[in-house]
Amino acid sequence: MSLVVETPGLQTLVQGAPRRGMRHMGVPLSGAADPLSLALANRLVGNPLAAAALEVTLSGMSLVSTAPCRIAITGAPRAIVLDGTGMSMHQRLDVSPNTRIELAPAESGARSYLAVAGAFAAAEVLGSPSTYLPARIGGYNGRALEAGDVLGFAGEPASAGAAETPPEFRWTPPATWTLRALPGAEFGLLDAASRVALFSKRFRVGGRNDRMGVALAGISLESRSAGDLDSRPVFPGTVQCPESGQPFVLGVDAQTTGGYPRVAEIIRADRPQVGQLRTGATVHFLHRDARTAASELESLHAFWSDWLPGVDALL
Repeated sequence: MSLVVETPGLQTLVQGAPRRGMRHMGVPLSGAADPLSLALANRLVGNPLAAAALEVTLSGMSLVSTAPCRIAITGAPRAIVLDGTGMSMHQRLDVSPNTRIELAPAESGARSYLAVAGAFAAAEVLGSPSTYLPARIGGYNGRALEAGDVLGFAGEPASAGAAETPPEFRWTPPATWTLRALPGAEFGLLDAASRVALFSKRFRVGGRNDRMGVALAGISLESRSAGDLDSRPVFPGTVQCPESGQPFVLGVDAQTTGGYPRVAEIIRADRPQVGQLRTGATVHFLHRDARTAASELESLHAFWSDWLPGVDALL
């Protein structure tokens, strides 16, 4: 059983569980840019929440089935067509052999996730099947999908899955993204006006926007650093301030160390949202302290626990 890639889209990757516990060896996290949407898709087809699925970025794509299968699509809203018939996201879809599966471009947000019952076959590298493009490891030969690629299935699903995602768990992209964040380790290197601006002004997602990170524009921050700090640990969700003064939010594929001031840290509860930012979107940072951030993460886990048990391991 397999799905054959007809048109691959801008960047479609096999993504699943992150690579945890290896940052001290220089190995980035990788995995799904939006792990909540990945988990929702896998829940519908009966897979473990972090099973390998397709991460479809912005543009449309199409595949053709070679055998009966069951799929589900979540994340950034987009139209879905099976052999000319429109279907809905957040539904378990039964696919017949030789069916053309079409995904239109994302209407909002950036990434959608297509899961198949049994998961996509991908060799594990350093404990994960996820694609890390800079090193060309994991996923489908360490690269984005191309026309003609044949995606095999790993095995049988763990359960029958669910018919649909309950309405309260369906994600809708906001008009303005609000990301809760703590002041970073070098927040104090910003001048007084920039410290205020970071948590009071609205930024715009700039032209550089990929799994490594997201550049923000519209507001320029002033730092006492010339960008020549000793390298220090950074993580997905770290907000750096390079010499240009344009903040840069690190994503799931980001490096493990960096020399730019770490002016903020997006709280773990909001990090999945970073993977859904698209160029031109508006972003506003909300100030949080460590105690509040921990409480909000606990609240997030409690909210999702009934529908996605064990999702805390992905966040």
